[in-house]
Amino acid sequence: MSSCCEHPVAGRSAASAASHSSPGIQRVGKNGRVIEAVVFDLDGVLIDSEPVWEQVRRAYVAEHGGRWPSDAQDRLMGMSTPEWARYLSEAVGLGRQPAEVATAVVDRMAHRYAQDLPLIPGALEALGRLGDRWPLGLASSSPRSLIDSVLTAAGLTHRFAVTVSTEEVPRGKPAPDVYLAAVRGLGLSPEHCVAVEDSTNGLLAAAAAGLAVVALPRPDYRPSARALSLARIVAADLDELTPSAIEGLDP
Repeated sequence: MSSCCEHPVAGRSAASAASHSSPGIQRVGKNGRVIEAVVFDLDGVLIDSEPVWEQVRRAYVAEHGGRWPSDAQDRLMGMSTPEWARYLSEAVGLGRQPAEVATAVVDRMAHRYAQDLPLIPGALEALGRLGDRWPLGLASSSPRSLIDSVLTAAGLTHRFAVTVSTEEVPRGKPAPDVYLAAVRGLGLSPEHCVAVEDSTNGLLAAAAAGLAVVALPRPDYRPSARALSLARIVAADLDELTPSAIEGLDP
């Protein structure tokens, strides 16, 4: 897999993002730091896609004679496309090449999204509130093709200065690579950025990258206690994601 440095950052270019990275209003934290950007996860934070991913992958595994381990979904959340395709190819006994698995599953996901895009209630409003205050980034485990189709269908492409897929970095979550790439694309330092995440692997990735973490756990896919302990805020829903809540953080 290619290094993140060999892939252009989607959304604005890194140089363009850096030139637009100063927020309209900054709040200086206790340590003299400022919050300069917010980086969102996509799946489970802005779109209720984890159930769709599980349904599509489970069906594909069943159709091809594989076995679905009880902890499969927890393992898969946050993995990059090459990582989860390899897991399905090898660990669940499909006997098919990872590239074939990835193509089939992503095609099915695109078909499901085309029928019904499961935007989480409050997503558009939260992005509007925070995007009017700070530049926004996206650090997602979805493949680039699905990120672009989701943002286009939802009319959200303009909201993000930078979007990065774990396809475009060496390692998926819980490694910090995708968050480091997003922050780098924004032209900022991790300690001045806030991440919004829902899953165990996502929370671990954002914290490992050095961002202040806001947890938005999904009831059906509750993150581990260890991962939740890394969050500065645990929000019940997107309505709680307000500029005042973010400004209250000391990254």
